[in-house]
Amino acid sequence: MLNKIILRPQYKRFGQNPGPGGRGGGRGVPILFDRRFQIVGGVVAVGAGGYYVTHLETVPMTGRRRFMDVTPQQEEMMAKEAYKQVMSEFGHKMLPSNHPYTKYVERIAWRIIKAAGMENLDWEFHVIQSDEKNAFVLPGGKVFVFTGILPIAGNEDGLATVLGHEIAHQLARHSAEKLSFAKIAMFIGVIVAVVFDPSWSMQRIMMELGMMLPFSRKCETEADQIGLLLVAQACFDPRESIQMWARMASQEKGLSLAFLNTHPASKDRIHKLEQWMPEAMDTYNKSDCETTNAWADMFNKAKLASW
Repeated sequence: MLNKIILRPQYKRFGQNPGPGGRGGGRGVPILFDRRFQIVGGVVAVGAGGYYVTHLETVPMTGRRRFMDVTPQQEEMMAKEAYKQVMSEFGHKMLPSNHPYTKYVERIAWRIIKAAGMENLDWEFHVIQSDEKNAFVLPGGKVFVFTGILPIAGNEDGLATVLGHEIAHQLARHSAEKLSFAKIAMFIGVIVAVVFDPSWSMQRIMMELGMMLPFSRKCETEADQIGLLLVAQACFDPRESIQMWARMASQEKGLSLAFLNTHPASKDRIHKLEQWMPEAMDTYNKSDCETTNAWADMFNKAKLASW
């Protein structure tokens, strides 16, 4: 009991005595009504607001306005480090560049890349021998596909759905946007911690469940939408996307709580794809796909004969 009596008065916040009002700087005034806090907060708010407005831009194809303060050069530097990590972890599992799976991925991806108008990037295509059902594209055009997702993709149109989604992330620069958004979340978290919760426990929960996870799901949904249109424009059948995600859903086990995940549930993705399908089919029908697919079929038959 004696220890408690001695220790309790020693608690200090920001190295200052809380004063008789507890959190108002010694005058009994709540921090929200403290004049100095209001002045400093006002200056910070104006500066932050100006910075935010001057760093707004529009996402290609969807027209969504978003905050972006990571330059392509900064994104490329971070991507190089990520590339080194991926190659260090999976390099020994990479299939050769002339392997049929690698050529298969490359051929499908290039049609989508051209539809996106991104031929200028230094594209590389890697297929990883692994049961993992995954694929991703690093900023700068480094494509990685795990063999475990190929049975889920099922066919060219299904794999185009997977690659279209990942290339859409690259087109929309979602990696850079997530880094930019994290700065906003941290700024808001600091304000919450200063005003309401000096322990930061509320801030951490709010950032993760209330901001970062919903934002991640929003980017995934946007990549689905952009990817679907790219697939259609590249003359792959966008209707196969629904079948692909149905196959993916059949592989999912156990109860999945959407608000705890970085990605939307497969059933929710299917619902969104069905909403976007009329626009995708309109794009598909306007892309002279009969001619494109006729040439693709001839190419495929020639390649199969050589294998």
